[in-house]
Amino acid sequence: MGVTYKYFGAPDRATAARVPTALGPGGLGLDAGELGSLGRLGDLMETSGSPNGHLSTKIKPETMSAMVLTGIQGVPLHQVPPLELVVLHPDYAVVQLPQTVVEPLRTADEMELGAAAFIWSTVPDRRGPRDAFVIYQMLHEWQDFANRLHDAGHQLYCLVWP
Repeated sequence: MGVTYKYFGAPDRATAARVPTALGPGGLGLDAGELGSLGRLGDLMETSGSPNGHLSTKIKPETMSAMVLTGIQGVPLHQVPPLELVVLHPDYAVVQLPQTVVEPLRTADEMELGAAAFIWSTVPDRRGPRDAFVIYQMLHEWQDFANRLHDAGHQLYCLVWP
């Protein structure tokens, strides 16, 4: 059993904080029907390739931030800013990815995404070019999701739970 990370959008921190409670005690599996009480948030949770309308991954939001800032912006790893805590609960946490991460991700071109993927594929536990392509696809998916959220006036958050 590991930690799961679900990336989602919300118009503000207050709405993002209500997402876990709107999901009910049944295990935090996102259900678009239950999200109806959050207004347009239920619509924005719909992403291509994701039946539950979110980006679910085993990639930590801290790692995602580091991938974007070091790989796309060239920021040294020790200067990657911390995430912004929205909710800390014994069963889960909600964090906001700062605009200093989201904006470079949204505006990166194909070469920047490819370079970031290559850089992160050289981390010692990676397997080289095959991982670079997988990381590139993942960054592209995050970019598409971040752009859709931005177009709707929403910010990027991550729900973390064991």
